[in-house]
Parts: sequence; C-alpha cells; structure tokens
Amino acid sequence: MSNEEFLEKAKELVKEYAIEHFDKSDETPEFNVFIVWSCKTLQNSKVLLSTTLFDGMYYEVTLNGDKKEIYFDAYKKFENKCIRMEE
Repeated sequence: MSNEEFLEKAKELVKEYAIEHFDKSDETPEFNVFIVWSCKTLQNSKVLLSTTLFDGMYYEVTLNGDKKEIYFDAYKKFENKCIRMEE
C-alpha cells in the first residue's frame, strides 16, 4: 500500500466510524475528514485526523507495513487550555 493509498484509507475509516456513531434519530450531517499530521518511516505510517463535526473527536490510524495491519484509535478531547510559563 502506498502512502497516498494509506492516507485515503485512513480518511475513509474515520468517516465510516463517525457515521456509525451518529445518533440514529438524527439526520446525517455533511462533514469533512482532514489530516492534522502524518509520518511515514520505512514501511510504517501514522496519521492523526479530525473532522469538521463539533464532537471533540480525533483519530489516530497506524499502518504496520510488516504485518499488513491497520490500527485505529478514536479519542475524545475533553479540554484544551493554555498554560503560560514564566521566563
């Protein structure tokens, strides 16, 4: 699998996961999946992704090129704050 194919597959997996976890009584909203960060080292790749949904979720997808496996992690962001450091 090329790196470009992996990135597209990761976006597809995130979209499928998000749709599966919508409230079934709600209409499916339009949303996009975007890449925040990616890295390829030898035969392995990792990508961090998010969506335009306001659900606080972010995703990590890793390709183990040796085993031909993809690992998928979904996280919920609970807080984001700035901590100023004294100089």
